[in-house]
Amino acid sequence: MTRVLDGGGHEPQFEIRFCTAEDGVRIAYATVGHGPFLVVPPAWISHLELMWRDPAVRAFVLALAEHRTVLLYDKPGCGLSGPWQGRGTLDAEVRVLEAVVDHLEQERVDLLGVSTAAAVSLAFAVRHPKRVARLVAYGGYADGGKVASAEVRATMLDTVRKHWGAGSGVLADVFMADATGDEKARFASFQRDAVTAELACEQLEQCFEASVEDRLNRVATPTLVLHRRGDRAIPYRLGRDLAARIPDARLVTLSGRSHFPWAGDSAAVVRAVLGHLGAGRPERRGPRPVLTPRQREVAALVADGMSNRQIALRLGIRERSAEGHVERIRHRLDVHSRAQIAAWWARHND
Repeated sequence: MTRVLDGGGHEPQFEIRFCTAEDGVRIAYATVGHGPFLVVPPAWISHLELMWRDPAVRAFVLALAEHRTVLLYDKPGCGLSGPWQGRGTLDAEVRVLEAVVDHLEQERVDLLGVSTAAAVSLAFAVRHPKRVARLVAYGGYADGGKVASAEVRATMLDTVRKHWGAGSGVLADVFMADATGDEKARFASFQRDAVTAELACEQLEQCFEASVEDRLNRVATPTLVLHRRGDRAIPYRLGRDLAARIPDARLVTLSGRSHFPWAGDSAAVVRAVLGHLGAGRPERRGPRPVLTPRQREVAALVADGMSNRQIALRLGIRERSAEGHVERIRHRLDVHSRAQIAAWWARHND
């Protein structure tokens, strides 16, 4: 069964399919782009359909998909995947990743492990060193018990369990520290729509319990460790420690406070990931414009000082679509703000 989600315009198709893990658990996965496979295991919680509606997530994935076939999947119990047969653990997560990679029938893949998924990806690389070509660990850690004090962990779990509405907001503030108020509110809503409070607590507990300290000296895969210096969810010192423990790993420190890579300066994350994978900017064959005609139209309206809502009204599209166009323009031009889009338009407008 294949389900296709299209963001509109000339975006590549985001195709959702299903495979089966051990014990017959159904795993929903999605692919977009072309080229060698870059597998991105789920960080925290996931829901493929809901995530693809987020303009920032979509723009981040599409930037990678210009060079790789990006594969994302929902962990059991989340999104479109079936429920766990028992409680989820780090090793259970590794077995799910094994099932997904086996299903691809690829000799080797690249891995991008974000947050807790960094530990999953590293454990997989130790278990299957010949199946991973390159690995990027973003916002990761060696021991989840060191992420926060026991008191902070207990308070967070209690808040999420008893007040999921407030808890989802607190997590949004932590995970998306550099995001706007609207972006944080959207992420909080996504979390509540994706999982129940009970499952959210289980996922947090897995995060705090996950540890790969005893496996890091056996990582043979070329590894890049990316970490934002002000990361509010996983302290920078844990990323630095992770890189120091992995043989020949390279540490790249990024600016910003947001934990997830698509929030804040996501373009810097994309550049670092693609650089490690040996992929540069997409080749341009012939004199094609940097932006599509629709993107140029949106850029002109941004230069006129219009908000996403005003752009949507002018073009007769949804506000979410306007926001998505702006995000893709930002990635395509490799800029970080609307002011920089306006400056680019002023330089290139004929």
